[in-house]
Parts: sequence; structure tokens; C-alpha cells
Amino acid sequence: MVEGLRASMNAALIGQERLVERLLVGLLAGGHVLLEGAPGLAKTRAVKRLAMGVEGGFNRIQCTPDLMPADLTGAAVYRPDTGAFDFAPGPVFASLVLVDEINRAPPKVQSALLEAMAEHQVTSGGVTRPLPDPFMVVATQNPIEHEGTFPLPEAQLDRFLLYVKLEMPGRAAERAILDLVEREETAAAPPPPPRLSAEAVRGARAAAMTTHLSPVLRDHIVGVVAATREGEGAAAAIEHPVSPRGTLALAACAKARAWLLGRDHAMPEDVAELAGDALAHRMTVDWRAAAEGVDARGVVARLLAQVPAP
Repeated sequence: MVEGLRASMNAALIGQERLVERLLVGLLAGGHVLLEGAPGLAKTRAVKRLAMGVEGGFNRIQCTPDLMPADLTGAAVYRPDTGAFDFAPGPVFASLVLVDEINRAPPKVQSALLEAMAEHQVTSGGVTRPLPDPFMVVATQNPIEHEGTFPLPEAQLDRFLLYVKLEMPGRAAERAILDLVEREETAAAPPPPPRLSAEAVRGARAAAMTTHLSPVLRDHIVGVVAATREGEGAAAAIEHPVSPRGTLALAACAKARAWLLGRDHAMPEDVAELAGDALAHRMTVDWRAAAEGVDARGVVARLLAQVPAP
């Protein structure tokens, strides 16, 4: 059924196969995904299509500078009829939460959200309430505006399993997008695909995590991450290296991608394909590298070439 969801999303998102794959990898690996791209690259549309194929609540939060933590998590509300305070759950109490333009939310709201992402629970009024299972946050941010924004601190970026940067489509893809939108406006909507139940998602996650990760490939993953701390070669440009959380994230993503592609074992190509999205946001480059135009993704690419694959 996951393959059917993937096919349905690809049919509705022209030229965004990589985006669809990353969202499904995040779903299967039990992590959260941060999408960055210019307006109009189908970030919100992609998450909505994912929500159409998965049962459970879906909420969208539009971030603004005046947002408060309680606007996400919920708060106690006074009921005049009973004379008591009852907790009113916020939009974060859903299986899939879209946080649009997360960099427009003030730091205290970002912290409240990321705490829920890490702990899968919300504490309000001294009471801790669990979030749904499965629970996934997909956040978006716009890279072209800086006025009135609050960039996520590097330590908080680490809470996201994947940080995906989207590129502009090519001419052929853009023409296909034009035709697709015209068909959607003039033709009857196709029937929605079968929805995955929460139990099915949990089962798919469990199956994906049983994907075989050979000892040699485990050593390769550890080697790539450890190379960020050794200060040699490409790692000389790194100011803050990747923590062991990056190792766990890359391993889980490699398993999920292999399972999604119908394999019972992960391969070096899974690691190479996902390393940039899984590791780059977990490190920072020094000022010299930044001045030379070297970014974290470029460093990851060099490290992959530096650490031989099995």
C-alpha cells in the first residue's frame, strides 16, 4: 500500500520524485522533515497529498511572528457551564502536522514545537499528554525572505531527520505541471487512493527497520560521520561536526529507502543518496569555507568521495 501512496503522490507532483521519496522515508523512519524551497514548488501540496493517503488527523499551522506556544500545543479553557478549566488540544495533536514557514514563528514557538517533536508529548498545566502514534511533523521555510523571520538554531535543526532543499523544475516538468493543473481545473477529480491506517503505518515502519544493514555498510556510515570530526581533508572546513544522532538518522533512512524500493537490504547507493539531506544540517562550516562558497552539503559530498564505499 505504501507503493500505491507513492505512485499517487508522484502522479500529482510533477518532477518531485525526490521530494516524495524523502517524505515517505521520513514517514517510514519515524522522523520529521524540513522542506526548504522558493514559493510555488509544491511543498504544501506534497504534504497534503501525503495526508490524503494516511488515516489520522491532519492539521496545518501557518506560522506568524505573533504566534504563541499555546496556539500550537493547546491550553486550559474556562467552561462557564461547569466552572472548571478543560484542556483544549492545539493543532499539534494530529498524526501529520504541516508547519508552514516555520522560520516566521518566534523562538519560543519553535522550541515548543520541537519539544513535542522530540518527546512526542505535550505538557500543559502540569499534565503530560501523549501525541498520536504515528506522529510526524513536516515544516517548510522560504529561503528568499529574511525580514521578520527567525532562523532555526543549528541545535534545533538536529531534531529533523531530513532537511530537503528543493530545486526549480526543468522546462519539460514545468510544461507537464501546466497541463496537470489545467486538467484538475476542468476534469472530474480522480478517486482518492486507499488510505493507510495508523496500524498499517506502524507495521510498515517496523518492517522497514528490519531491513538488513550489513556490518560493512554500518562501518561505512560510521566512517562518514566520524570523518566530520577528524579535521582532515574535507572535514577541515567543519566547525561543528555531526553527533551520533546523525549516524542513527542516516542508518534509519538508508533502511527505509531500501524497503521503499522493494529491497530487503540497504546498499551504499542508499547512503550516498541520503547523506546530504540527513547530515548537512547537523554540522556547520567555518567562516573561511563559507567565505569561499563551500556549504555543508558540499562538504558531505566531498566526505563521501573521501571515505570509500564498500
